Amino acid sequence: MKKLRATIEQFGRWKVLEIYVDRMEAHLESDFSHSLENAKALLETIGKEICNVKSVELPAAPSINAVLKKAFCALGYTNDDLVNQVSRSLANIGEEIGNLRNEISPTSHGKSLDELKDRNNKVDALTREFLIDSTLVVAVFLIRAFEERKDAAVLVDAEATKDELLNYDELEDFNAYLDDAYGDIKMGNVSFNASEILFNMDYRAYETEFVEFMEVEPEEDVEVQQ
Repeated sequence: MKKLRATIEQFGRWKVLEIYVDRMEAHLESDFSHSLENAKALLETIGKEICNVKSVELPAAPSINAVLKKAFCALGYTNDDLVNQVSRSLANIGEEIGNLRNEISPTSHGKSLDELKDRNNKVDALTREFLIDSTLVVAVFLIRAFEERKDAAVLVDAEATKDELLNYDELEDFNAYLDDAYGDIKMGNVSFNASEILFNMDYRAYETEFVEFMEVEPEEDVEVQQ
């Protein structure tokens, strides 16, 4: 974690993140779920700070995947950028970190005594190293990109302005339509609405579906009236 610590020291505004790094390092062997929890919090905090400074609006209660995706857009990377394409994969890693944390955390959903004893055994040493190293790589890149690309244009999903973005919470009928059509998406013990996943993972596809929905809905209303 030396590189992340050096980056935090270089850019003083991020010094408060040391609390996450200390906790990640302290619990790697004794309670890996605690390290994962702080790894997830580290990425979320960095992503949210970048979005906040760049005035990029996040959806209500965003997933870590959504936060990271918005953060990369806020840093000026277009959807065609190699960095942004890779960031989607990194964001998926962040999402899996959150899911794994829910699975092995001693305070998540309650655990039996046997589950508490075996929770750390669910993740072998190599996988732990991979997950933590992935977190560190993303964290260092985001901080350095933010500090070193201060003049980069803010791009929110293919250069859409804040006013042009659809508001997920205001489109209840459309979201219900998507959820009815595709159902819930299950990841382990956690379920997500299809509409929420599409909005956070591929905003442009969500927007396209919404346009088609609005074009069809008026036609259906006319048929009913006749």
